Amino acid sequence: MTHHSTPSLYRIAFASFIGTAIEFYDFYIYGLAVAMVIGSVFFPSSDPATQALNAFLTFGIAFLARPIGALLFGHFGDRVGRKTTLVASLLVMGISTMLIGVLPSYEMVGWTAPALLCLLRFGQGIGLGGEWGGAALLAAEYAPKGRRGWFGMFPQLGPPVGFLLATSSFLMLSFMLDDAQFRTWGWRIPFLASAALVIVGLYVRLKLTETPVFAQALQAHTPVKFPLLRLFSHHLKPLLLGALAMVMCYALFYIATVFSLSYGVSALHIPRPQFLMMLCVAVLFMAAATPLAASAGDKYGRRPVLITAGVAACLSGFLLAPMLGSGSLWLITAYLCIALFLMGATFAPMGALLPELFPTNVRYTGAGTAYNLGGILGASLAPYIAQQLVMHGGLAWVGGYISVAAGISVAAILVMKETRNKELA
Repeated sequence: MTHHSTPSLYRIAFASFIGTAIEFYDFYIYGLAVAMVIGSVFFPSSDPATQALNAFLTFGIAFLARPIGALLFGHFGDRVGRKTTLVASLLVMGISTMLIGVLPSYEMVGWTAPALLCLLRFGQGIGLGGEWGGAALLAAEYAPKGRRGWFGMFPQLGPPVGFLLATSSFLMLSFMLDDAQFRTWGWRIPFLASAALVIVGLYVRLKLTETPVFAQALQAHTPVKFPLLRLFSHHLKPLLLGALAMVMCYALFYIATVFSLSYGVSALHIPRPQFLMMLCVAVLFMAAATPLAASAGDKYGRRPVLITAGVAACLSGFLLAPMLGSGSLWLITAYLCIALFLMGATFAPMGALLPELFPTNVRYTGAGTAYNLGGILGASLAPYIAQQLVMHGGLAWVGGYISVAAGISVAAILVMKETRNKELA
């Protein structure tokens, strides 16, 4: 069977999808827990607003760690291979997530609890930092000519599926447990349950073979000794442009999910199970946008799709205050659907675009670092900044934040050259 026979390709596509789905499930359960319970469990001595701010800061720690993870795993991914590195990143992420599930609370061990939480959150960031770049390369480097955007879509489907799994797990707990049970021990269950998902992911990943593009490059050339130095000395411009292009994806997603959930439950007094159901509906729109945008990227190019979706994202910022602040469940759900649809449309082409920006010998390091630097700029402090903007200016300022983030990304994409027909070599 050749590398490019259909069964092999779709097995590779599934492997790239399942890994990102598991890793993002792990990542999102923390984001949802931040919006609901982390503040009261690990920062109980402060008032609710300060609890939320402290919890949002722990949320941001992982985004600071993600570029470090991208550089660490990218180094070995570009020197040793994609397969081994992807297995290691999944293990780091999975172990960190499970350990969060058994952490003692502040009431049990004092400030040791939030200190350990920050350490494990850093570990989550390291693991996820190495995951996406490898999964995207796995799909892109196996994809047949003219279908790189379509196969690059599969790791992009992981986040909405992971988010749906994370949201539905907390939703089930909301129906099964009362508030006291949830805050005492129930919130830990999704973290512990990730162990089963990690086992599935490891089984799939260990059956992979190395990508043909990397294998051929390894035969033709000695691997770069220090991919990071090569990246910064020869490919700094695409690295920075790729990072800026990612900003709008992150801002859209984390404002529409983590911040909106926190605001909806605390300020609008919408019951938590109800808001989680609204998010479950909205994330389906993100999943629907992903294949549409990926297919359009193969047909029309990455830039036209991203520019169109980015301009729409910029305009969507003006909808946040009147729709989210309306108190109407229908309008709020409609806003969440719009925001996450646009997130899917801006995110899907990145599975092909970012790998296309770099040559094989630094592709893992370059694509992963650009992706995760965008996370620092667009997501690490997004819920925190949004909380501050609401407290000092109102919801309209949060909408402005989304518009500015989208504007930055559109400007970066306008500077880029089209990469659709670029050969991966």
